[in-house]
Amino acid sequence: MQTLDLMRIHQQGLTELVLPGESSTAQDRMLKRAAIFFTEAVTPFEKTGRAGMESAERLNGQSKMLKRRTAQLTAANLQLKQGIVEHKAAEEALRKRGRRFAKLLRESHQSQKHLRHLTHRLLSAQEAKRKKLSHELHDGVGQTLLGINVRLLTLKKAAKGNGAKLTKEIASAQRVVKESVQAINRFAHELDIRQPT
Repeated sequence: MQTLDLMRIHQQGLTELVLPGESSTAQDRMLKRAAIFFTEAVTPFEKTGRAGMESAERLNGQSKMLKRRTAQLTAANLQLKQGIVEHKAAEEALRKRGRRFAKLLRESHQSQKHLRHLTHRLLSAQEAKRKKLSHELHDGVGQTLLGINVRLLTLKKAAKGNGAKLTKEIASAQRVVKESVQAINRFAHELDIRQPT
């Protein structure tokens, strides 16, 4: 029952109980008793109503706080979802980079292998050229020294007889020695070896 309903019943009772023909003193007494009755009857409603209003206010406050908290949790949840999306995107980017770096590493290893192969071929070619030049130098110097030796033998024989012939043979031996030195210098230059001058 609501307070307004009780007031209507009380007013209806007063109009029926307080008769217009009664004396004013009797009417005053009856009105005082009716007021006391009404106050006593309304007090539990007011207490209940006040408690209900206080409960409603608390409930309303808690509802508002719950709405704020829900909004905060929704925002936090949205941030978490966004963070997860960003994290997954970063992971995928790292995976792609990892695959790219792995590919670059494989290509680098292949390039190094190819470079080692080319270097080996170059060194082999240089070694072959050096061996060829070494054989040519050996053969050329050997022939030159053989020629010098023959000239010296001729000089030895000529020294026993004729002096002019000896001078001619010495000049010839000097030419052979000079040619040998030039041949050795040419081969050394081809081998990129510096000879003292």
